[in-house]
Amino acid sequence: MDTIFALATAQGKAGVAIIRISGPQAFIAAEILCHSVPPNQGPKLKTLVDENGLVLDRALVLSFSGPKSFTGEDTVEFHLHGSTAVISIVLKTLGSGVARLAEPGEFTRRALDNNKLDLAQVEGLADLIEAETEVQRRQALRGMVGDLGKHIEEWRKKLIRSAALIEATIDFSDEDVPVDVSVEVIHLLGEVEAGLTLQLKGFSVAERIRTGFEVAIIGSPNTGKSTLLNALACREAAITSEYAGTTRDIIEVRMDLNGVPVTLLDTAGLRQAMDEIEIIGINRAISRAKQADLRIFLKEPDEILPLLALSDDIILAPKADLRNDDLPSVSGITGEGLSNLTAEISEKLKSRIALAGLVTHERHNTAIKESLIKLVAAKQHISLGPDHYDITAEEIRSAVRCLEVIIGRVDVENLLDEIFSSFCLGK
Repeated sequence: MDTIFALATAQGKAGVAIIRISGPQAFIAAEILCHSVPPNQGPKLKTLVDENGLVLDRALVLSFSGPKSFTGEDTVEFHLHGSTAVISIVLKTLGSGVARLAEPGEFTRRALDNNKLDLAQVEGLADLIEAETEVQRRQALRGMVGDLGKHIEEWRKKLIRSAALIEATIDFSDEDVPVDVSVEVIHLLGEVEAGLTLQLKGFSVAERIRTGFEVAIIGSPNTGKSTLLNALACREAAITSEYAGTTRDIIEVRMDLNGVPVTLLDTAGLRQAMDEIEIIGINRAISRAKQADLRIFLKEPDEILPLLALSDDIILAPKADLRNDDLPSVSGITGEGLSNLTAEISEKLKSRIALAGLVTHERHNTAIKESLIKLVAAKQHISLGPDHYDITAEEIRSAVRCLEVIIGRVDVENLLDEIFSSFCLGK
């Protein structure tokens, strides 16, 4: 492989910037900047110079011999002062040597190629980089440390044993085989099926953690929906007016609500529409609200809206600042009831988060579904007796291959470019 280098920290000014080199000639490439870089060297303060001996910066230099590095290759890191001028001249000097500029995600791809990470861990690392809330960070970390890969390895071992038992029966079909392997095989397949089914149940929540829960604010025109959105977002995200029907399209605001990723949706007021544009807005509001994870209804007790609340939705009376009753209510203007509302939203969403599984990406979900189909087929064939054991063994092997796709062992070349294209340079 080529030796590669890139800025591993964000672009722009900073106190410290890190430039990473990885590959078979990493130590040689590093010596362009500082004359000696011993393998496995702890942080050493060194003077960096160009090919003419001109001093560029003073930096901490660390080196790691492969395979004991992130990429599994020889690696050197320079911890520089983070000015754009320093970064630019150091990168330019490195480019004049034996190394080339890395492509997006190339360091992580090498970690995958060198078995430092599996593909599910790579996706967990990408999710960790993108994490904006505490809940997202925790979920991404589970993926990055390989929790899903550990489960897959356990399922894989059970399926391989099942296939081996079946194949042994096939090999000795003409001899006396006193043990009926079908009982153990059915038990093993059942254990794997139960584990896969459990992960599938937690997929929708896990995916929502990664992309954000949608919370729609629903009500009649002029009930304070936009004002409430602005109060929850702590900024003027939506136009507010005393005139009914101001909101025509759906307004989205992403926010961190007590560590939970939430997208708030301000929707058009629900009423008998007055014009064609408002009809479109109301239809969109109803459609989007039905798809939302949670709905906040601002309505009077006797008010009937064209969208029914579900058992887990939140129903509040609007404009708490103008009320003289004891109904649970909220006001975006004064903030009355706002803390109770945010606490209730958090509580409801966190109760769902507890059900999240390790399957966080659609491709994981698809692979597990396909594996389950193969397992169900295997159980059906084994129940038909030894004459169907060859088909049973093939169905089990197919189930194993489906699971191996998740961690990148087989048939994933067409996925790699898409996955790594989302990584930044230097990662």
